[in-house]
Amino acid sequence: MTWIHPISAEVEETAEVLGGKALGLVVLRRLGLPVPPGFVISTEACRTFLRTGGLPSGLDAELAAAVDGLEAATHRRLGGPQRPLAVSVRSGGSVSMPGMMSTVLNLGLTTEATTTLADETGDLRFALDSRLRFLTSFASEVAGVGPESLAGIDRALAGQDTDTSRLAEAIQDVEQLIAERSGASVPEDATRQLELAVEAVFSSWNTPRAKTYRELHGIPHDLGTAVTVQAMVFGNRDQRSGTGVAFSRDPNTGEHVPFGEALFGRQGEDVVSGSSLTEPLSELADREPEVWTRLLSALTRLEENYRDACYVEFTFEAGELWILQVRRGRFVGRAAVRVAVDLADAGTIGRDEALLRVSPQHLTHVRTPRITAIEPRDLFTRGLGASPGVAVGRVATTADSAARLAAGGPVVLLRPETSPLDMHGLAAAAGVVTARGGPTSHAAVVARSMGKPAVVGAANLTVDAADGCVRAGGRTLPEGTLIALDGTGGEVVVGEPRIDASSTDPQLHRLLGWADDVTGDRTTGRNEAERLASAQAALRRTGDRAES
Repeated sequence: MTWIHPISAEVEETAEVLGGKALGLVVLRRLGLPVPPGFVISTEACRTFLRTGGLPSGLDAELAAAVDGLEAATHRRLGGPQRPLAVSVRSGGSVSMPGMMSTVLNLGLTTEATTTLADETGDLRFALDSRLRFLTSFASEVAGVGPESLAGIDRALAGQDTDTSRLAEAIQDVEQLIAERSGASVPEDATRQLELAVEAVFSSWNTPRAKTYRELHGIPHDLGTAVTVQAMVFGNRDQRSGTGVAFSRDPNTGEHVPFGEALFGRQGEDVVSGSSLTEPLSELADREPEVWTRLLSALTRLEENYRDACYVEFTFEAGELWILQVRRGRFVGRAAVRVAVDLADAGTIGRDEALLRVSPQHLTHVRTPRITAIEPRDLFTRGLGASPGVAVGRVATTADSAARLAAGGPVVLLRPETSPLDMHGLAAAAGVVTARGGPTSHAAVVARSMGKPAVVGAANLTVDAADGCVRAGGRTLPEGTLIALDGTGGEVVVGEPRIDASSTDPQLHRLLGWADDVTGDRTTGRNEAERLASAQAALRRTGDRAES
């Protein structure tokens, strides 16, 4: 049994072995796009670990050999006293489960390696910031330190203006939290750090949040996750560095324009967590035009390869772009319809395939409801519309209260930001509002995947979970107050407003015309989902006959 595979264009294993994330990296390599070197530990190793409680026999030797190869490729040494190598350790199941499992960044930055990195770069602040980021992810994902404990670490620590003495104090604080929680200090042996991180990623497959996500999306529980290990690219290196996420098309409308957000001087977790104020993706065009040009070229090549809208995560260090992840966009509702029709019009796919790509369930979200005639006295707060639609429900300030209150009727979950730990609340809620984050934050991505309205980045919103209330614009609403949100316009209003869902969609009209051409059925009275489902059934019957 081979447990570890390189991330290279020659790899032939499938997503069932490599996981979807690593397979995407293989595709990127085949297309000649920039990918940090690395390797992947297979899903079979995870299944063995979950079955036996330990890493499989022979994995240690393969892991040592894979690290040797990575060191040779980068001319660095993991945790080494000279030219230290740091790596990311990420989960990746065969079916994407965004944000549900563990990630550890900057692994290998031991105390000695951090000092060496500071000497090598001449930037002590960068080295300490990177060490702190490693420790906080290690504390959360490996040592089991809860988010409430880590919340005491000032969010501003990752900022470019944080002085080195404060960073050093924060490092000591996190090291103490880890020692108190686990009874042991963080290993100064980078190989041991890696082993512990791999075990943590494997174990995260069975966390309650991951199980909840799989149950909601019909994903089998016995698949296991792969572990992707790659050389770090430092988005926090300087102001010509950064990170971001991008869709090749707008996930809210399906329009063929790049969509996403970026952060300068930060690492990827700051974007996807929603904990930081992001810049629009187009900001790259002004600040890093070469990165912008290369990113647009990559998105075009990926759309041509996948014949679909795509999503990527990227980092750039000192003006050099690296792609860290790619997957299909997985749009829903109006956006899914528009992409299918536009791709058919462009000749990228045929009309039959366009019909098969749109789920009948998507059509329930196509005629996007909007809140109309908002009275100023009713407007509670405003943010960024991140997932179209209108949700009406009672205020819930925690995931637990959302799950509890949902037994009595619809709820809207309001949080400073969401994390995978909020998964059960997101599942229970009719919609979500966050004070922080952008249109590709955790709350936005999960809400879109569930077809639930979302508003993010409501900057004047304060969520006081201890007192069970929310505040904005001088008003305080206790839990249980009825509110509504518009996931297109970004408004959050008090009470139950007037809602208009009568808008027509020209792309839907054309798609359903193609559906009627397939069935030959022009009778009136059938609803849109029935028309699409009938066409899909006819196309599948034709396909079955062709194969027999």
